[in-house]
Amino acid sequence: MNTEIRGALDWGLLAPLHLTARTVADGVYAGIHRSPKRGAGIEFGGHRNYVPGDDLRWLDRHALMRHTRLLVREFETETDRTLRLVIDASRSMSFRSSEAPGAKLAYAAVLSAALARIALASGDPVALDWLGGRDCRALPGTAGREAFDRIVGALEDARPGGDLTNDPGAVERSLLPVVRHARRGAIVVLLSDLLDLPQAAPERLAALATRGRTVIAVRVLDPVETTFPFEGPVRLRSSEGDVLIETDGAAAREGYLTALEGIAASLEDALVPRGGRVVRAVTTDNPVAVVRAVLAAAGGEAA
Repeated sequence: MNTEIRGALDWGLLAPLHLTARTVADGVYAGIHRSPKRGAGIEFGGHRNYVPGDDLRWLDRHALMRHTRLLVREFETETDRTLRLVIDASRSMSFRSSEAPGAKLAYAAVLSAALARIALASGDPVALDWLGGRDCRALPGTAGREAFDRIVGALEDARPGGDLTNDPGAVERSLLPVVRHARRGAIVVLLSDLLDLPQAAPERLAALATRGRTVIAVRVLDPVETTFPFEGPVRLRSSEGDVLIETDGAAAREGYLTALEGIAASLEDALVPRGGRVVRAVTTDNPVAVVRAVLAAAGGEAA
């Protein structure tokens, strides 16, 4: 089975996933050992009569004027501690240049498994959803000893496939389980190259960052995609869609890089005002540093 999986997805130096993810998580633990959850979800739960010893900070002065008696504001926590991973497994995520240790989907799988291990170690459930792909198993929010193995198994079974340019409803369908099940306090992490997504995708993702949910988009690119090192006449075919372009590499570089940054910037413009973040990653980056950046973003720090 593993031979077939690795034939469908170029894991390269990132295999085996189980061991690589453990190594990355252990590297993160060396600097951070806490749940990727911030203090969202504290909601007003009503009043009760003041009793001696109550914290005076929670006395409600307005209620005192209305009711002529001391009332204390109570708060209740209705937080969903689930980490929801949404992984782009569309065809473009299968790309791997000679400079990369593995395909973009393989790198995203390493990040996802490491994040899952950290969350599970803190007692937080982890859910898994997909954008595109084949043989992709969605998993509900689960915790416990066996959850990590189930998540790794689902990540290993997934195969890249699907063309998001010809399926504008794919993003909305993939996010529907998140909308239905992620409550206040949930951390939603999308791992994608952000390429070939429908024009409305940034707003769809930003709409998740409501009701106390935190949305983090991790843009995963191959080093060739971030530098566009081509020189002279080149023929480029899109990973998704049927676009074929013949151009001069050096002449096209600046426009390409500007457009590439524009994609991430448009998502940032939609997410940041709602408390979300975009984390930029290249498959040659140390995954420990990327996971730490995701945890920092989940805590509300600038990525």
